[in-house]
Amino acid sequence: MQATLFNQQSLVKIYDEYHTPIYRYVYRQVGDVETARDLTADVFQKLVRVVERRTPIEQVSAWLYRTAHNTVIDHYRRQKFRQHLPLDESLVDTDDDPVAAAERNINAAQVRAALSALTPEQQEVISLKFLQGLSNQETAEIMNKPVTAVKALQRRALGGLQRQLARTGGVSR
Repeated sequence: MQATLFNQQSLVKIYDEYHTPIYRYVYRQVGDVETARDLTADVFQKLVRVVERRTPIEQVSAWLYRTAHNTVIDHYRRQKFRQHLPLDESLVDTDDDPVAAAERNINAAQVRAALSALTPEQQEVISLKFLQGLSNQETAEIMNKPVTAVKALQRRALGGLQRQLARTGGVSR
């Protein structure tokens, strides 16, 4: 694929298209709104620096997700602790049944605990495929792996989640 150089107008389009998905990806990794905002801003600042150096980018989406992933890793290295993939808790509607809301919170906690038992690569595959809704090809480009490796990671991750959830009583429904 041909590498692309960008102008200011194309950078605005890239930001408009990718800011929210990149923010969501980062937020799922760090679980804190302010930290996710800061790290997302760092990703786009890095994009601007690359563009200013006139460095071509092969796949914008893959570059952004890879940079976001590396930015999160750098953040955790600086923080000296790890916390992977917290899931967004749904806001409870005022008309919502409190028992149903409690069950959802318990289920979310069980899924978070099961996700934390996976390897970082398995967590990333789950996040990109199911939380971000990316295809196997897009996930492979972001992770810099062959599609077959992504499929294998996904299969192992889902199997690991299933075993973890079965061990803890699982998610009801």
